Amino acid sequence: MASLEVKNTGSPDETRPFADKGHAAVVNVGEHPVLYGTFEPGWRWSEHVKPIAGTDSCQAPHLLYCLSGRMGVSMTDGSKAEIGPGDVAWIAPGHDAWTVGDEACVAVDFGGYSQYAKR
Repeated sequence: MASLEVKNTGSPDETRPFADKGHAAVVNVGEHPVLYGTFEPGWRWSEHVKPIAGTDSCQAPHLLYCLSGRMGVSMTDGSKAEIGPGDVAWIAPGHDAWTVGDEACVAVDFGGYSQYAKR
């Protein structure tokens, strides 16, 4: 592995479209996947990624930094939160998420889950 590696999300190693309403651009740096997600208005994990994942709830761990827009998150234990610009969030496996409002939510996920939305 190189001691310095720089990649740009504008030229991702891979692009993963959701079933609808967004996609994730994936860059692999330092042998770690980083996802640059665009979640369009109306996006919901249980509608637009669940068909790809095949699980009842999202089982990916996320370490997110929100750049723009808003995202709601509901854990299977009932706890809820809303993430907005400038927020950093840790989201454990076992959740649903959705875009809040009429602006796309754009977030960078450093969680390292290489299979997220992978067909």
